[in-house]
Amino acid sequence: MIERTLVLVKPDGVARGLIGEIISRFEQRGLKIIGLKIIKSPESLIKKHYDFNDIAKRKGEFVWKKLIKGLTNQVVVAMVVEGIEAIPFVRKICGDTEPRAAPPGTIRGDFAHHGYAYADAKNIPVNNLVHASSGAKDAAREIKIWFKEDELITYKRADEAWHYGDNI
Repeated sequence: MIERTLVLVKPDGVARGLIGEIISRFEQRGLKIIGLKIIKSPESLIKKHYDFNDIAKRKGEFVWKKLIKGLTNQVVVAMVVEGIEAIPFVRKICGDTEPRAAPPGTIRGDFAHHGYAYADAKNIPVNNLVHASSGAKDAAREIKIWFKEDELITYKRADEAWHYGDNI
């Protein structure tokens, strides 16, 4: 099944010059970038993305406030990634949300290293470089927050037949 998902390169990934590396991780595996923008994220957008009722209920108000503070008015790269089973595949490429638990070979495992305890002690967000939608419902909701439908582009990659099995 062809899916679409949202990926954000968070401010720590932008500041460290990892935008191209992160995008290439998806493209090298046959996924398409069908929407891409770099923005300074306003608080209203971040609060829509990280819904208080959802995050606070699951992880607590403390975590929600750190997420909002860490992303508001910061440079973020937002992209819509499309491909076969894109949602779980993108999450696998990103690695565990807590960087210290992410295996080598994943974005977080290769480029981030601190954990929840350190972030809590310093009262900072976990610098885990990327956000990836957690499921189909979240992906649909999040894509609409960050992109208008006419900002998403349909195109064929040269290797698409190989990835999708159309050359057999």
